[in-house]
Amino acid sequence: MPLEQKIKYEAERDREFAQWVMSQPGGENLRHCIQCGICSATCPLSLYMDYTPRRLINLAREGFKREVLSSFTIWLCASCYACRAECPKKIMVTDIMYALKRRAIQDGVYPRRFPIPVLAREFGRMIFTWGRVNETLLVIDLFLRTNWFKFLSMTGLGFNLMRTGRMSFWPESIRRRQELRKILDALDAENKKEVAS
Repeated sequence: MPLEQKIKYEAERDREFAQWVMSQPGGENLRHCIQCGICSATCPLSLYMDYTPRRLINLAREGFKREVLSSFTIWLCASCYACRAECPKKIMVTDIMYALKRRAIQDGVYPRRFPIPVLAREFGRMIFTWGRVNETLLVIDLFLRTNWFKFLSMTGLGFNLMRTGRMSFWPESIRRRQELRKILDALDAENKKEVAS
């Protein structure tokens, strides 16, 4: 990585974003982080992340919104809670990662053609639409949006699963979907209000 990309400037900070991160459930103690690096050392996936959890937490609390929300780190978090269990300051790193994922989807700044944010967004859309997820449509949608070649290579398997009745194109629905939509709309409105404040 070139040196100019490692240097962060005060002008790049978004103080409102830093305040938003610390206002999220789990972010209350973020200022107590001593940057010891135990979260990164215990993370089984830190080797594959563009920013280690320690570095991402530091970037988030200082308000470097662009780097945090567009990083692969938040999407590679396996939610194993190893970082949270070992943190000497009891910082809820995993909870912060969840909040950052939701914000990245809402702001549309997640890495393009990366399957995890696409999966999360489409999963939520299906829950809102039908009240449950149709795995077949979810997988097809995921591959069509991220990797056409993978989709084409798996069509034979898909036809065999459909032929044996293990896969269905028809989405199932729950009763009283409108009530679920009201709840989800209320949560979405509350989340947008928190982001705005």
